[in-house]
Amino acid sequence: MSWSSSKSTDSNQPINRPSLLPQLVINTRPVERAAPLTRHLQAAGMSVVDMPMLTLQPRLVTDNDMMLMRQWLAGEYQALVIVSPTAAASGLAIWQLLEREHQDNGATDKEVEAIEGSSNILVAPSHLIAVGEATAAVLNEAKLSNASYQVLQPVIANNEGMLAMPEIDNLQAGDKLLVWRGLGGRRLLVDTLQARGVHIDSIAWYERKMPVDAMMQYQQWLQDFNNRNATVGVTASQQAKPIVIVSSGTAFEHWESIVQAAKTFDVAAEHQVMSVNAPLKLSDFAYVVLGERLANMVAEQNLSYWRVEGLAPETILTAIKTTSL
Repeated sequence: MSWSSSKSTDSNQPINRPSLLPQLVINTRPVERAAPLTRHLQAAGMSVVDMPMLTLQPRLVTDNDMMLMRQWLAGEYQALVIVSPTAAASGLAIWQLLEREHQDNGATDKEVEAIEGSSNILVAPSHLIAVGEATAAVLNEAKLSNASYQVLQPVIANNEGMLAMPEIDNLQAGDKLLVWRGLGGRRLLVDTLQARGVHIDSIAWYERKMPVDAMMQYQQWLQDFNNRNATVGVTASQQAKPIVIVSSGTAFEHWESIVQAAKTFDVAAEHQVMSVNAPLKLSDFAYVVLGERLANMVAEQNLSYWRVEGLAPETILTAIKTTSL
């Protein structure tokens, strides 16, 4: 089986779906980003469970963060990469704060009059590169001057897509790039550009943590899942693998930890063939994963997966439908 588009690539193996029950999908995206995808899959007739493996927690803005922002506003960077809607919203808030600070402390009367007479109060000092449609939307909805810049996006919303952009590809030794992000991630972009001699600074506006109720939520779902199968008389071999949507390495690591923990939670469970408490293994699920790095993580464990290059609900739905052929 093979299927590809500008938004997705192939899987490591076929994933067959029996038609006994609606396809079950587990959406592990953070709460604030899960709803559009869940609604889209439900409208297509799938049974969707929201089970966030990440919660996004704001980080305190440090003096170093403010220094980097001021350097960016002073024109010291050739480009700014914004990797998520959360990073965009957090960065914009500080950007607006610093612009007001500039108006209060340094702008001439003429500059203040010009700013007050226009709704476009923010002027970007470098290329703005948004990773994904949702990130771009946050930037485009702000009061930004379209006359002085535009929000750029890679054709494919991942590290490889950004590296192919001329604004990134043309960076040379001595150039500087600023990244707005969450804590961790985007190593391919950073490593590739640093090897080229590009100086990269980043501001981590938030961090990703496992939700405190993730384990309890998974255990409750597992009990309901086994109860449902027992009620309709479906065995493990007859039941289609639940499909888990995972969009980051950190989310997969959290998912792996709770599935493994559930296996060892009840020692007696390993002797049960089919009961309401029977645990599942990682290989009892199929996965829709974002990008090459995450695909490699699941491939190393010989798990069934389908790789996509974007998180648009239509892209995810197409991938899931294709796995069922």
